[in-house]
Amino acid sequence: MEKIKWAVIGTGNIAHTFTDALAADPDAELWAVASRTKEKAEKFAEKYGFRQSYGSYRELAEQSGADVVYIATPMSSHYSDTLLCLKNGINVLCEKTVALNTREFEEMLACVKETGLFFMEAMWMKCRPTYLKAMEWIKQGRIGDVRYIKADFSNYIPFSPESRLFRNDCGGGALLDLGVYPVTLAHSVLGMPDELITEANMGCDGIDLSNHITMRYKDGVFATMDSGFELQLKNNAIISGTEGFITFGNWFHCTETTELYDRNAVLLETSHIPVEVNGYEYEIREVHRCLREELKESPLVTHSDTAEILGLMDKCRQQWGMTFSGRE
Repeated sequence: MEKIKWAVIGTGNIAHTFTDALAADPDAELWAVASRTKEKAEKFAEKYGFRQSYGSYRELAEQSGADVVYIATPMSSHYSDTLLCLKNGINVLCEKTVALNTREFEEMLACVKETGLFFMEAMWMKCRPTYLKAMEWIKQGRIGDVRYIKADFSNYIPFSPESRLFRNDCGGGALLDLGVYPVTLAHSVLGMPDELITEANMGCDGIDLSNHITMRYKDGVFATMDSGFELQLKNNAIISGTEGFITFGNWFHCTETTELYDRNAVLLETSHIPVEVNGYEYEIREVHRCLREELKESPLVTHSDTAEILGLMDKCRQQWGMTFSGRE
């Protein structure tokens, strides 16, 4: 494999952000793009220099010959779009949240096993150097035994009935769009909780506008998180242990700075790693590494981790009575 031939399905905002990073990677070849209309696909292809453009996702999957596809469609379409590409022999990087529920994800994994292809959720946070540095400090025992995690991701977003964020049929709601990040952070450090305590403010279309989640563990260890569209928070995070703590700057999921303190709040070390493009370059490099090493999943974003996090969010929605248009 020389340059890796990339395809992109979906041409919304996240597709543009991802492709800005993709275009800067010398290992990537901008091969094909598909949108819901040929006109949108052609416009996207012209902007970035893709060789092919398609007015349907099926045409791209069946005809493009791409090595790997980045799926940037609304969450409600991730399941079907992923299966379409896998069944046509294309490796998949699918934007988070990767599916609406665990059942759909299990079917996606069954298809991965059947086809022998690479598949990864695009949880870019777990590939960023600052995040990996914080995980390294924890593994080294720099803050002792972790006792508490606090992480928030809440943005004030005016209600719009047309926005995917507020539409049940698009997989909307704060949990899958924003809450997945603090849940992922807590899971990365503490694993599956012994108890899940949640509450949510539900919107008119049956989706959560804001939520609070507490993940409780034995011996009094716990993690708390808030996410939503109704209030603007700093969106920072702290991981506190018996010997110290780690802070993530505002917008913790994409911060360039983490700080390590001792138990007396004395700063011991600062990790400041500016992004090279926009932060998405790291998950792209991880996909390239996995493909070249013929891995079927990334050790940074494992299938089992993704499944457990989806399972936690399933339980949250069950507590709120929240389903997606008959899809659990």
